[in-house]
Amino acid sequence: MLQRMKRLARRLLYGRPRTNQPTTETFADEQSAETPTYLNEPRQATEAESLIKRQVTRLEFNSSFLVIEGQAYFESYPEKDAERLIKSLILVSDQQDEIEIPLVNQASNDEKYPAAGYRGALNFSIISAGKPLTPGTYEIKLQLKQYLTKGWLIRRTSLGQIANTSQDLNYTTKMMSYTAKRNKSYSLIFRYNLAAQALKVTSYQLSEIDPSVNDFSNNNEVDTAALRAIKRRALKLWYRWYCLHPIRKKQISFVSDSRVSVSGNFEFIYQELKKRQTDFKISFYLKPSIKAKKSWQEIRTLAKALATSRYIILDDFYPLVYPLHIREHADLIQVWHAVGAFKTFGYSRLGMPGGPKLQSLNHRNYTKALVSSHNIADKYVEGFGVSADKIAPLGIPRTDIFFDEPKKKAIRSRLEEELPFIKGKKVILFAPTFRGNGQQSAYYPFEMLNFKEIYEALHEDYVFLLKIHPFVQNQPTLPYEYADFYYDVSDYREINDLLLVADQLITDYSSVCFEYALLKRPMIFFAPDLADYMQSRSFYFDYFDFIPGTLAENTGDLIAQLQNPTVNQTKLAGFVNFFFDNLDGQSSARFVDALENHFGEDETNGPTDTPAVGEDGKVIPNWGKRARN
Repeated sequence: MLQRMKRLARRLLYGRPRTNQPTTETFADEQSAETPTYLNEPRQATEAESLIKRQVTRLEFNSSFLVIEGQAYFESYPEKDAERLIKSLILVSDQQDEIEIPLVNQASNDEKYPAAGYRGALNFSIISAGKPLTPGTYEIKLQLKQYLTKGWLIRRTSLGQIANTSQDLNYTTKMMSYTAKRNKSYSLIFRYNLAAQALKVTSYQLSEIDPSVNDFSNNNEVDTAALRAIKRRALKLWYRWYCLHPIRKKQISFVSDSRVSVSGNFEFIYQELKKRQTDFKISFYLKPSIKAKKSWQEIRTLAKALATSRYIILDDFYPLVYPLHIREHADLIQVWHAVGAFKTFGYSRLGMPGGPKLQSLNHRNYTKALVSSHNIADKYVEGFGVSADKIAPLGIPRTDIFFDEPKKKAIRSRLEEELPFIKGKKVILFAPTFRGNGQQSAYYPFEMLNFKEIYEALHEDYVFLLKIHPFVQNQPTLPYEYADFYYDVSDYREINDLLLVADQLITDYSSVCFEYALLKRPMIFFAPDLADYMQSRSFYFDYFDFIPGTLAENTGDLIAQLQNPTVNQTKLAGFVNFFFDNLDGQSSARFVDALENHFGEDETNGPTDTPAVGEDGKVIPNWGKRARN
């Protein structure tokens, strides 16, 4: 009678069990969470049958990244086949939906329960559909599913005893979420109750800011979005006005919203122009970021330069120039800050998060675009949305440094003076790219790196330099006791100088691998989030075939590869030969040759500073223009 009443109660609560069709329903309330359930079988197991034996052997926190290992099994059902025993962690909250994190089965030393081991990793910064854990309090429960002759036996329980723990545990950290419109910070608190053997996690939001208004990455003033829109319209009007003026045939304007000093490709082009003592008139229009404030006078000055310069040279994304119609017999040249073609950019990202709209004007008005090899010209045609004749495979000027031995030696000597901690140590350079859709949402998930493990394994023989992408808004939290090992050199603008002193490079999806390949040294591609990155960004080539180095998917792999560096010289040579047409250190010279020769185009037509002259020797005036004396 008692069993019949229990079955009737369960039918009222959950409906009649289906005996012919499997169900995937799991129960989150306290009763069902602790009550064993058979799928495909209406009969309930007894408590003794479904008793879970478990222990956590390892529980480590690294910022918002949690690593867990342990053992768990049904005591009454020894299992050797790991496929028949599925383990998960379930985050259960009264206010939020459940979150399930599958665990990986590991072999156990227990001969009776060889499939009992498990391990797992939880990144609470991306656990809620790619975002930080939704605010609320959750208990982290352990769920076991074992396939028996009568169906799947499912039960949840608390996490269990943590080995070598004799008191309650508490841990707190912060999480960040970045988008173009909202940057949010969260507090994350873990509490382990020894008596209940239960682990709870609480997330709550601390702050929310608009990155388009607030720029905390530097001390530069920023305009509001509305004021920037007004200034864009003003620049277009002034540009049209100055287009009535003649083009200055010897004027070169270097324009960038990602640097304030003459560095990168700009530096090598400028130095080549100076060396030749050309009669070009050179001007620079530089700002540290797209958001940095431009005064009204700067807007007008920029409009005049864009309208009257023979050559306008860009090195990065520059939205102010894209709505403009570039004048005939003027060139807008993109020398780009990256070498080669790796992760997709521009119109190659149509339909992807943060990708452009099909009707976007971005990049389309380039008259020339510099690339390192004819093999990748089609990638830039696609990415920039320009025709193939606009691509110039002349080489990338800033790579000339890798072929100039005296200059390389001088840079290494200078850096040893500026960075004295690298003397007598092997130098590891960590130079990853950013995550996010652009400058306003850029971040790096530092929780993927276990700084403690890396320090303990390598600090005696190595130093670890962090060169974080300038777009990245968050910073790593490094304890002071690691100060003799980790050094943040992100403010050092020219990464190629740092490559020269690096014995090993750690990167991920960054184009820095192209330059470093020229040095033929070990590279490690640290990519724990490869699947997520491929979904949101994608690559021009198969990642596993492409990378000219080894792949590390976690901190343990990374340490092992740093301690035992390897270089596949055959693959590296093929990589270099594919992505570089010329290995001669003359890219800057070829580019300036092209400037002096007008890229081989006829310059006799179009507006100039001097009046045109007909076949009879008489002046042909420009319609509506005042004649000069």
